[in-house]
Amino acid sequence: MDKVKAAVIGTGYLGRQHVRVLSQLADVELVGVVDKNLETARAVAAEFSTRAYDSHRALSDQVSAVTLATPTREHASIGIDLLARGVDVLVEKPIASSLAEADALIEAASRRRRILQVGHLERFNPAVLEARKLLTTPLFFEVHRLGVFTARSLDIDVVSDLMIHDLDLVLDFVASPVERVSAVGLPILTDKVDIANARIEFANGCVANVTASRVSTEKVRKLRFFQKNQYVSLDFSRQDVVVLSVENRPAGEPPLILPRRIETARTEPLKAELESFLESVRTRRPPAVSAESSRAALALAHRVAMEIEEHANRLSLPPRRPWSEAGSES
Repeated sequence: MDKVKAAVIGTGYLGRQHVRVLSQLADVELVGVVDKNLETARAVAAEFSTRAYDSHRALSDQVSAVTLATPTREHASIGIDLLARGVDVLVEKPIASSLAEADALIEAASRRRRILQVGHLERFNPAVLEARKLLTTPLFFEVHRLGVFTARSLDIDVVSDLMIHDLDLVLDFVASPVERVSAVGLPILTDKVDIANARIEFANGCVANVTASRVSTEKVRKLRFFQKNQYVSLDFSRQDVVVLSVENRPAGEPPLILPRRIETARTEPLKAELESFLESVRTRRPPAVSAESSRAALALAHRVAMEIEEHANRLSLPPRRPWSEAGSES
């Protein structure tokens, strides 16, 4: 089998992880890495034995597939250019800064019949794959994605940075139109929202309560849902699932609660995501995470952000000065 010629554009934290994984795949030829900061690109290229470039156009005719891990504001312009040049693209989440940019990316991929996959890597978490097998009709979700502060991804708020993972999963699990959204959030260390909570009500009656923070004292990654006679809890970090099932007993006897833990074969979701993308590149089958589903998650994230802004306006909260002005690295 011919190796897929691939490259990574953007060598920040996430981009470097893509480079690491791609460099380990036997069926991939890592042609190069790209970053506006050529010194950064050269350092990553040296570490993983490839070449460094400061423009994606310098290697677009050498590759058939690219991971795009630049700041979100650059996703559309670079992605559309790559797709127009006939390159398949895995773009990190969120798909774009706006719905109009997301639509432009989707249209460019359709026009050139290119693969456009979005990096919602939790779709490939083995705990998520196991939990999906248990789905019947979920009625309530409680989701927490909390992390300690790091000076990265500060070009977007916590909704687009962290919460969007869970918005994508809940939309996928519920498969019902969103009817109502209410949300609150606050900027704590940056000029953008750093902690947020959203309540999402669906047309089928399901309700999801989703919390995300990038200013917590500990890392928590959990999703729990309730459905008739069953409670399912998955831990993204441990990659396991706990299920409590209720078995009805004869009249007069209390119900029997049957607990079980589903252990999974631990895998790296990013590796599984990239392998899935590369399989689509080879076979031309639609990607496991479609750009259209990612657009839906972005649309919901924007609704959450709008509700947060309206709530802040009602409280007349003063804006924070930008993190860069506070003397931090951007």
